[in-house]
Amino acid sequence: MAVNLELTQEKFQELDDYVDALPETKGELIKVLHKAQNIFEYLPKEVQIHVAKKLKVSTAKVFGVVTFYSFFTMEPKGEYDINVCLGTACYVRGAEKIAEAFSKELGISVGETSADGKFSITGLRCIGACGLAPVVTIGEKTYGRLTADMVKDILKDYK
Repeated sequence: MAVNLELTQEKFQELDDYVDALPETKGELIKVLHKAQNIFEYLPKEVQIHVAKKLKVSTAKVFGVVTFYSFFTMEPKGEYDINVCLGTACYVRGAEKIAEAFSKELGISVGETSADGKFSITGLRCIGACGLAPVVTIGEKTYGRLTADMVKDILKDYK
C-alpha cells in the first residue's frame, strides 16, 4: 500500500469541509487534528498552520497539542509503524533492548522511517498493557512479553 503524502488542495478542502460541518469549533482542536492526521497521514507545519487559521487559534497552541500527544506525528510514518512502549514497566523489563533490536534489523533509529516507506519505529511512553511488558504494537496487533530474540520472527510477518 503506497502512502500518498502529498499536501493537495483536495485534502485541505476535505479538512475544511469537516471543520465547517462542526456545530461549534471552540474546544474541537484535538478532534480536528485527528481528522487532519487521518486525511494527510501526518501533521506537517503547513497543516498545523492551516488548522490554526481555520480554528482561529495560535499556531503555538496547535504545535503544543501535536507535540504533547504521542498519537500525533509531524513526520510521515511507514506502512508499518512499530510502536515500542518505553513506559516504566516495559523499560525495566528490557524495552530498550527491544527497540535496539528493531533498529538493528531495519537499519533505522527510533523516530525514523525506512527509505522504502515500509517501516517506522516510534517510542511511546505507555500503551496501557503493563501486564504484558515489554510490549510492541504494529498496527492493531500487540506483541507482549518480548525479548530481543523475537524481533526477527515478528518482522518476517511484515516483509
